[in-house]
Amino acid sequence: MNKAVASLSVAFALVMMMFTSVAAEEHASVRILHASPDAPAVDVYVDGELVVQELPFKEATDDLGLPAGTYTVEVFAAGSEYVPEEAVLATDLTVESGQEYTVAAANFLESLEFVVAPESTEVTDGKAKIRVGHLSPDAPAVDVGIIGGDALFTGVEFPTVTEYIEVDPGTYDLEIRLPDGTQVLPLENTELKANTVYSVYAINSADALEVTALVDYEGAPAPGEMPVTGLGQPDQSQGLWVMALAALAVMAGGGVMLRRRFQE
Repeated sequence: MNKAVASLSVAFALVMMMFTSVAAEEHASVRILHASPDAPAVDVYVDGELVVQELPFKEATDDLGLPAGTYTVEVFAAGSEYVPEEAVLATDLTVESGQEYTVAAANFLESLEFVVAPESTEVTDGKAKIRVGHLSPDAPAVDVGIIGGDALFTGVEFPTVTEYIEVDPGTYDLEIRLPDGTQVLPLENTELKANTVYSVYAINSADALEVTALVDYEGAPAPGEMPVTGLGQPDQSQGLWVMALAALAVMAGGGVMLRRRFQE
């Protein structure tokens, strides 16, 4: 590649990065979590458009970028024909520009419901931020705290998502326990990194309780470091095409964009 073409490619990439960054700020960001223990994998439609396919239990999607507004969100068993009257769950979801959300499909299948949890993208420099969500439909109210020590969250009931608290970064031996102190689930060696915001969701039925931890926000990496996506590094031409397509989608009038929150 000659210098002129290389310079043009770099300039184009920078413009597209700036453009997609502006687009992200003008959109809301929605992540969908499958937290219904007896539901099959699901397809998710937004205003009649298939945006998530075959999402299994315990998994969360990448971010869906949506312009601010109100949308009809419908859930079907994976592979089902799109017939609005046959959705296992349908609701109107209102999102605000610049706000990020986790939307969990929770409860048992016969009582499936959405739990909407706006996310925080702010944290005091040098601190970690954490909240917990109780999404186990038949589990009683629980506390979450240091094993044998103080509770960080108390009396959390289904389907509550707590407020965030800030803590010092480090590795913690946590536990989910009943208010009387009986341990329900140990969460040893829980690592909380500086400048990072976490949501920890208790899911599954009470007799098989487990957690899924999601990163809501991660501060900028140290100079010279690149975020790890788990997908490998795309080659230059692939990266340019991805940014170009994102820009074209925004110029065409918005719609759904996919964004991944980088995390290690």
